[in-house]
Amino acid sequence: MKFNPVYLILILTFTTHAQVGGERIYTFLNIPGSARQAALGGDIYTMNDDVNQPLWNPASINRFLDNQASINYVNYLGDLNMGSITFAHLITRRFGTLHAGIQYLNYGDFIAADEDGTETGEFGASDFSFSLGYGYQIPYTNLHLGVNLKFLHSTIENYSSSGFAGDLAFYYFDDYKPFTIAAVLRNVGYQISLYDEDREDLPLEIALAGSYKLEDVPLKWHLTLSNLQSWSIAQPNPSNSETDLDGNVEEEEINFFEEAIRHVVVGAEFFPDKAFNARLGYNFRRAEELSLTETRTFAGFSAGFGLKMGRFKFDYAYTKYHPVTNSNTISLLIDLTRTGF
Repeated sequence: MKFNPVYLILILTFTTHAQVGGERIYTFLNIPGSARQAALGGDIYTMNDDVNQPLWNPASINRFLDNQASINYVNYLGDLNMGSITFAHLITRRFGTLHAGIQYLNYGDFIAADEDGTETGEFGASDFSFSLGYGYQIPYTNLHLGVNLKFLHSTIENYSSSGFAGDLAFYYFDDYKPFTIAAVLRNVGYQISLYDEDREDLPLEIALAGSYKLEDVPLKWHLTLSNLQSWSIAQPNPSNSETDLDGNVEEEEINFFEEAIRHVVVGAEFFPDKAFNARLGYNFRRAEELSLTETRTFAGFSAGFGLKMGRFKFDYAYTKYHPVTNSNTISLLIDLTRTGF
């Protein structure tokens, strides 16, 4: 793997969530792993018909996901590759449905060197998560609760770290109403074994989300207010810094509106109930922090489509991060309750 410092900047930007001055571990948990999620902006919580959604919103686990499975692949930044597998099964109508998911991120190979810069070989790095989730509908209501428990493991060369995390979610949806509402608390946990002497925080995230399906137009909107655990999540964009005549560099100042808009993610699905549908998304934080002065980068935009064929559904997403790189995500969803193609 050829190392490019631009890739490192992008990785740090998009796998860390706002706790200014702090560092996080297991940040791969906040990388969108499915094509539908990625195409809609990367931070959507209001889908109850996708077996990948419970990794982000366990309250979306329901009996209609019974025997649904998915395989996902993300060609992320640089040579980073991410994969995930999910599966849901209805235990009994009375007990409910369990959901399981595995996520894996491979950072590729790196050149190892001693303190004098002499190359000594290569080493790898990877992250792994196993998730088990359960969703419950409160009787005689349209309110759903859900919880995920996750085992986490990360390795860098001969060093490793393990931990546990959990998600808690509330979800309101009614088949006879055009809107859904979700509130999610993600990645509350603890690092058990440490890389070194310092214990690191997990990538905690609190989000509120909603969706609305138009009645006379084949269009469904998704809106998320993300990273509500911290108001100040903005990082100054170096492209917007100014240099005076004395050579002093003045960083970009973030005002109230610019801080607020960074919490917003929007997505739209066209023909959401048809065999073929198209998707668009816009992540304001990504757009603001990866834009370039006087250059149109299209950072923050994402797009994709879904194609249903019998028991199979194929999803694809293209995510624009920066002129030097982008991400492609592919998902294959399989309905195991059906026979044949």
